[in-house]
Amino acid sequence: MLRIYKVVSACGAALLWCLPVYADNSAAGRTPTWPDTFVTRVEAVALLQTLNGNLLSHDSATLTLERWCDVHRLASPARIVAVRVLNGEKPVSPEQRRELGVTPTEPIRYRRVRLLCGTVVLSEADNWYVPGRLTAEMNKLLDSTDVPFGKVVQELHFRRHTLSSTLLWVPLPEGWEMNPIPPRDPSSVLTIPSELLQHRALLTLPDGTPFSEVVETYTGGVLAFRVPAP
Repeated sequence: MLRIYKVVSACGAALLWCLPVYADNSAAGRTPTWPDTFVTRVEAVALLQTLNGNLLSHDSATLTLERWCDVHRLASPARIVAVRVLNGEKPVSPEQRRELGVTPTEPIRYRRVRLLCGTVVLSEADNWYVPGRLTAEMNKLLDSTDVPFGKVVQELHFRRHTLSSTLLWVPLPEGWEMNPIPPRDPSSVLTIPSELLQHRALLTLPDGTPFSEVVETYTGGVLAFRVPAP
């Protein structure tokens, strides 16, 4: 399947929203921090690119996050739970209606959720979907439960088409590979933005009919595990 996407670096504005990297490992009850070193920043770059690649190469962001949660031991059991945000309706735009292939009057529903692994928020997702292209049971689950969207519609065997992929934080300064980086206080703690990565994607049925557009913002929680020791 052909995937079309663009990657944008936008770390400047995102640095206004910073927080320490703390892990919530419910199995061990610990909250480790990451030291602010050159090596740690390189590791953060590698991890973000790995997560971005995983998301771009799989159709279900929910299942991708569940695997990420399991591999990095963010919680036990490694299960993604969606918590609906009931306030703050976002109207669908004319551009989104064109992308979804619906008329100006066809009903579109909006759903916003936070996806958690244990108590760690990994992402926040805004979802505009066409209820007429889902089953009655799927619409009921979306209206009355917190089940993640990707799991509700899994039986549709949908395909994911990424429209954009935006890096909101680059841990290394521009030109780091050509210019020396000043030494840092070895006791300093790495801080990261609360928002690291954003994807905008279209979900389609196997015949290519779109039924959902989603904007997913991945948080600092995706790095909330113990930094590898040297």
